[in-house]
Amino acid sequence: MSVSDRRPHPPGTVVAHTTAGAVAGERTGGITVFRGVPYAQPPVGPLRFASPRPPLPWSGVRDATAFGPASFQSIVPGSGEDSLHANVWTPHTTGSRPVLVYVHGGGWERGAGHLPTYDGARLAARTDMVVVTFNYRLGAFGFGLHEDLTDPLTGSCANWGLQDQAALVRWVHDNAAAFGGDPAALTLCGTSAGGASVRQLALLPETGALVRHLVPISACHIWAPANSLTPEDSRTVYEALAKDFGTTVAGLRDVPAGALKDAWERFFSGPPTGRRVESGREYRGPVVDGRWLPAHDVDMPSPAHPSLVVHTRTEGSFYTCPERPTAPTAPATEAELREAVRDVLLKGTAKADDALVDACLRAYREAAAAEDLPADPLSLWTEIWGDLLFRFQILRLAGRHARTGRSPQYVMEFAHPVRPPYFGTPHEATSKFVFGTHGLPENVAEFGDGPLEKRISDTFMDLVASFARTGAPRSAYAPQWPAFSPERPSTLIVGGDRVAQVAAAPKLRQLRFWDDAGVVPCP
Repeated sequence: MSVSDRRPHPPGTVVAHTTAGAVAGERTGGITVFRGVPYAQPPVGPLRFASPRPPLPWSGVRDATAFGPASFQSIVPGSGEDSLHANVWTPHTTGSRPVLVYVHGGGWERGAGHLPTYDGARLAARTDMVVVTFNYRLGAFGFGLHEDLTDPLTGSCANWGLQDQAALVRWVHDNAAAFGGDPAALTLCGTSAGGASVRQLALLPETGALVRHLVPISACHIWAPANSLTPEDSRTVYEALAKDFGTTVAGLRDVPAGALKDAWERFFSGPPTGRRVESGREYRGPVVDGRWLPAHDVDMPSPAHPSLVVHTRTEGSFYTCPERPTAPTAPATEAELREAVRDVLLKGTAKADDALVDACLRAYREAAAAEDLPADPLSLWTEIWGDLLFRFQILRLAGRHARTGRSPQYVMEFAHPVRPPYFGTPHEATSKFVFGTHGLPENVAEFGDGPLEKRISDTFMDLVASFARTGAPRSAYAPQWPAFSPERPSTLIVGGDRVAQVAAAPKLRQLRFWDDAGVVPCP
């Protein structure tokens, strides 16, 4: 026993023993939280653009009461490269509970597992699960490809953030018992970029075998040119950055992190039509490298794991709500709507001529008339944006799995409306209810904190927790929910005064445009 082990710990401290050493967490409100626990070595210096290495062992007891920094980015303050840390919330460090691993979103370039929205205390307390969040490398440091960055130990030269995620899954499996979790009962859950990661991790041999269930939420499925660089374009970007810094691609390891991040962001600033590469038009996620991402999601098989697939009613209102500081100006006239729709189409294709714009608007107007949906410019623009990036592939991949998959799959539409002046049920509305953080000061104005919101959050938590335990989502506040079939009512609609109801998948008619438009890959 080390000197640190013999030293009395402050009241409320709980010690857990990980494979790298002991950590001291904080007990409060019936939950113990361990913050900032390293799951890999800091990816700095020669380890920038390297595969993650296991954490170096330490002696004594490491303090785990403060979060580590977010991965290097421009959004979350205090970010840095030394960011590969996990956070664990557990009812007790003894026992054998299901473990929920949550992968944060943020377009592969922003976000962090320790943000208040992802506080796991409420979820762990209500469901008696172990909840894990974490950080992974982002942007230029996390998602790209170049052979001059090949790791001599692993042979990998791409997708370092996805490699971090895989290392985290292995770390959780190896350490779950130390936090009162069952290593044989891991559920992967994530939103947006994190939702896509859930599927990708499940298909990797080294991680898929460690996972029991999947909960991809509003998955931003990977395809080029919208949210992935082609290998050729990725090489072009790193070579251009190296040239600008007067170094080689390998020499980018020595460029100050802030300068490299800023240069990467400048490279992809402005409209995609003015950039030096045609792919990565909206986001720069994993690149097809034949190893960590063998192919785009649409060209990969469905995971064999039971899945609970979630999307929101109006994914696009995350981007188009005029009250959001980053939202473009909402179109008010027909001419403005046409250009706004053209800009959305250009996220997925290098050319959007008048005929394509006309066809898109015509299809969405016809669908609105047939299904009694709003057809004002803001609503049409919102639906088109959300379907292109999210809902089309989510539902088409779910339909393919229903036809060909062998594992149970459940599909949920989260439809609880946000409060005015926000509108719809935007992308990322779900995380506030999965974690029960809708009432936090930064969330309450948009999402509310009344009895109905509490009931909906409890329902969402119960569904996820029962699915993590048994593979069948159940809640006292929801009806019996059949596995998904596009041909019959089998989608659970969560939100509104009725809380939860089974119905046919809504708004399928407007998805037909994308089947034949040649913009979004169709499963």
